[in-house]
Amino acid sequence: MANQFYDYGRNEFLLGNIDWVDDTINAVLVDTADYTVDIASDMFLSGVDAAGRVATQAISGQTGTSGIADAGDTIFSSVTGDTCEAVVLYKDTGNEDTSPLIAYIDSGTNLPVTPNSGNITIQWASTINKIFKL
Repeated sequence: MANQFYDYGRNEFLLGNIDWVDDTINAVLVDTADYTVDIASDMFLSGVDAAGRVATQAISGQTGTSGIADAGDTIFSSVTGDTCEAVVLYKDTGNEDTSPLIAYIDSGTNLPVTPNSGNITIQWASTINKIFKL
């Protein structure tokens, strides 16, 4: 599967309920053996099986220019667990039942990644569309 927006997250952007720059946006390293993405139906973090969530980290330094979302590199500290084949982005509301899923990213440099108790750095794309383009 190629990188995609969750349908619900796309709608939340349109309604103004997700502010890429000012909201807390988290990245989750995901083991696809324990989470099968459903872009059309998955809406909230609670829809991503807990067993599939290997590590979570807030991203920082978000920018938005001409509909292009970017952020600073995201560092997950001391990661252990299953091999991670994807990254899920979501808006953190403090409640996984109301935290909308934004994007599913499974195509990128160094994916999949196998945790070895060390840090894992996600270096977001430096291509023209950065993390994503609305």
